[in-house]
Amino acid sequence: MTLKGLDDLDRRILHELQRDARHVSSRDIADSVDASPSTVRKRIQRLESEEIITGYHAAVDYERAGYQLFVQMECTAVIPVRGDLSERALEVEGVVSIRELATGEDNVLVSAVGEDSNDLARIARELTDLGLRVADEDLIRRDIRRAFSGFESEHPTY
Repeated sequence: MTLKGLDDLDRRILHELQRDARHVSSRDIADSVDASPSTVRKRIQRLESEEIITGYHAAVDYERAGYQLFVQMECTAVIPVRGDLSERALEVEGVVSIRELATGEDNVLVSAVGEDSNDLARIARELTDLGLRVADEDLIRRDIRRAFSGFESEHPTY
């Protein structure tokens, strides 16, 4: 299924889940999208099985959780092994997310969490040992997200 295969109900369900998947039930979504709870549950199951919904994640304030350093490492991987290296990088202790970029030399963004600079140095070493070249590191102050507005209305913007 692709975005073009989504109808307005699917998009509205996705928007509600992105806004707050933890505190919204299928009944709550059904009330806001004018559908039955069973229809909403079936749609969510289909969106999950089609891998449009790929998971449910907690947003964590790492500093409040005791981890003072939240960094993004800009890495370079050769294209033929970029996917494999990204998967393997996610196994490094402290790495919390990977983003593969389609363009540019620094084509893998690694987000990692550590208590101190020794943690970050270890993570960078392990990424290098895997075959990624760490080009730059940026200390993240705050990570703010919101639901994609294209799922919100009957006339999505792409």
